[in-house]
Amino acid sequence: METEEFLQKTNAFDTGFQGFVLYDPEKEEIIYDHNGDKYFTPASNTKLFTFYTGLKILGDSIPALKYTIHHDSLVFWGTGDPSFLHKEFEESNVLSFLQDRQEHLFYAAPKYSEEHFGPGWSWDDYNWYYSAERGAFPMYGNTVNFKFDPGENQPGILPTHFKDSLIANSGYTGKSSTAYRDRSKNRFLYKHQIGNEEEEQEVPFIYSENLVVELLRDTLNKEIEKIREVPDHFPPAKTIYSIPSDSLYKRMLQVSDNFIAEQLLMMSAQQISDSLKAENAIQFMKKNHLQDLPDEPIWVDGSGLSNYNKFTPRSVVKLLEKIQEEVPMDRLFELLPAGGESGTIKNWYKAEEPYIFAKTGTLSNAHMLSGFLRTKEGKVLIFSFMNNNYTVPSSEIKRGMEKILRNIYLNY
Repeated sequence: METEEFLQKTNAFDTGFQGFVLYDPEKEEIIYDHNGDKYFTPASNTKLFTFYTGLKILGDSIPALKYTIHHDSLVFWGTGDPSFLHKEFEESNVLSFLQDRQEHLFYAAPKYSEEHFGPGWSWDDYNWYYSAERGAFPMYGNTVNFKFDPGENQPGILPTHFKDSLIANSGYTGKSSTAYRDRSKNRFLYKHQIGNEEEEQEVPFIYSENLVVELLRDTLNKEIEKIREVPDHFPPAKTIYSIPSDSLYKRMLQVSDNFIAEQLLMMSAQQISDSLKAENAIQFMKKNHLQDLPDEPIWVDGSGLSNYNKFTPRSVVKLLEKIQEEVPMDRLFELLPAGGESGTIKNWYKAEEPYIFAKTGTLSNAHMLSGFLRTKEGKVLIFSFMNNNYTVPSSEIKRGMEKILRNIYLNY
């Protein structure tokens, strides 16, 4: 096909910088390359790198907890598993394991703790669910869930540990309800009045190892002590597994969950280095599994919240080819958002049958889409479409992308 069929003249594209690579994995050839060797801020396309990391390191089930027992003492510590008491996942056996133990319980704080925010994250996003803090032993998704009921004068919250930290804005007369956390402490101001519409909101709490112990005591109704490290005379640790890895991958990819992405990278780091340092996982992957990418990835976090991440479209295409080699196509298409059907592209790329299975990425003035395109003839192509530094609404960029990708779907 002619170049004009891929990058048609669209005013929206004139305001920014685009990169587009289309690849035929069956023929092992690039069909089209426009700025494929240029670096872009990838936003949540970074999660594709995190996904591949999990595939290579974590296995089929998520390591949820490590523990060791000596006489009447059980010492346990976190692996970074984000699913514990998370409202989006089925209850795992971790809760019942801790509830049923007869030994004295001791929580061992990690020797290394990641900064709660990743490098280059926006500090003033602290109140929004997509910036939940990272931690070794996450609970409740590291957020407080607020439920505003039209018939109640204050919200229901989970975990209830924070109920004494609520402060009402008594003079509020607005029609919508919301909650805000103090930037420096776990104190929450809410705005609500009886008669407002039902609302639900997730607000990150400030994570600490002391808070983990307090929440566990409340949840298990047991005494738990925090210790600095596992005593040397205790036997080697055992591991409890929680949920299938695909459960985390699917939520991360479908709704672009930043918290899960960050925790997956930390869990991977612990598997290969016994430390929850995300950088360890990144360097391991670059050295052992990503050394053949066309361009070295500049990669700093698991979610893509950081503007420091920089990838080229042709490297993302190569990454997707490597993912395709690891995951059967049917399973892969179930995990990725499907155009017109699921995830972040549910309202875009509609057809009688889904033809786009891809990961979005969006930051201010940046929108990406990278994944797989199944043509009307049934051929599967790999693509990465990146847009940075535009000044028009993202919807205009998306409409231009949709026109181009649909043309490929119909004609290739």
